[in-house]
Amino acid sequence: MKTFNDPETFARVKHLPLYVFSITDRWRDAAVARGADVVDFSMGNPDGAAPARVVEALRTAATDKRYHRYMNPRGIPELRAAAAAWFKRRHGIELDPEREVIATIGSKEGIGHAMVALLHEGDAVLAPAPTYPIHAFGAILAGGETIPVPVGPGVDFMESLLVATEKAERRPRGILVNFPANPSTAVATPELYRKIVKFAEARDLFIISDLAYCDIVFDGDKAPFVLQIPGARERTLEFVSLSKSYNMAGFRVGFAAGNHALVSALARVKSYLDYGLFGATQVAAAVALNECDDFPGKVRDNYRRRRDALVRHFGAAGWPVPSPAASMFAWAPIPEPLRHLGSLEFTRRLVEEAGVWVSPGVGFGPHGEGYVRIALVEDEPRMKLAADRVGEFLSKVAAEPRPSHTPIPRATAARG
Repeated sequence: MKTFNDPETFARVKHLPLYVFSITDRWRDAAVARGADVVDFSMGNPDGAAPARVVEALRTAATDKRYHRYMNPRGIPELRAAAAAWFKRRHGIELDPEREVIATIGSKEGIGHAMVALLHEGDAVLAPAPTYPIHAFGAILAGGETIPVPVGPGVDFMESLLVATEKAERRPRGILVNFPANPSTAVATPELYRKIVKFAEARDLFIISDLAYCDIVFDGDKAPFVLQIPGARERTLEFVSLSKSYNMAGFRVGFAAGNHALVSALARVKSYLDYGLFGATQVAAAVALNECDDFPGKVRDNYRRRRDALVRHFGAAGWPVPSPAASMFAWAPIPEPLRHLGSLEFTRRLVEEAGVWVSPGVGFGPHGEGYVRIALVEDEPRMKLAADRVGEFLSKVAAEPRPSHTPIPRATAARG
């Protein structure tokens, strides 16, 4: 009798590469088991609390039996209305909450479900590389494929987009953009979005825009939205999450807005795959959007202080870290003397020998090799401690003989 002994028996699982953090987690756990005090910069997991008004709203609504039932997968009317009002108030975008807004279980789930809704079997989507995993693998989970668009410091996005499209074996059906970007931290301009919309119009592509870090922009108040661009509404679905702006990652709540046909397609898929968020969580999210406009600015200012501290202390320790323009991360080249190790081996040695844990760049796809992502989730004293350890580590390793060749490990996928 046939038994199931190998997960790669299943075609779509087989197309998902090794989850690199299943390896790095073991290294961290082993260091902790030895008694090491590990300074953890690996996860994009906010360490602050949600607004007090939001927590109180959740507590109150949780006792209301109306929210103990299945919810409409589109989201409760109060949350969709709050999201539409937020778009109008914060970004000048007019939306119909009944037809053009939908609640999602964070932006990650929403993007994954959108890929299922919008792609035919074998369809291709243009997506940045390196990038957050759902951007690259959402199409694969939907039975399609991803056309990587190289991004990063010094790369012209539109040129990269045109080259990737011309070289692709399949004609793309859509394009996914992520600004502010995870992991590269790049921020788009309205002019770039105008070019992207024209590019999509000329090729009849849908646009999926992930704006999880829209409020965490260090130069200027907030990031621009694709939906602010004339013509974008005809083909765009824009995703926003409360996870980072409001310290509500554990609440798992976000929303998508844009073209009514794309919203309806997403809603139909969600009606089969989930029953919507816990109603009390949606009530709390509506309070965040309606009553806490000052909160994202406080979150941003906290990350800015941490960014400045990280850049200052790590630079003094001998590891120059480029100052990120946005997000809660720094995207840092591996120090030159150690670049030959590759990001996976560098990460292993850093956590095992220095007790500092970062995310290897290869975890965000092959184009992330040579970099690591550093999350701004530790306060300044811990950053200073980590920098001191990094300085000692770099001095020790610099004295080691450098091999003529060290194979760079390859792995993909990331989290957080």
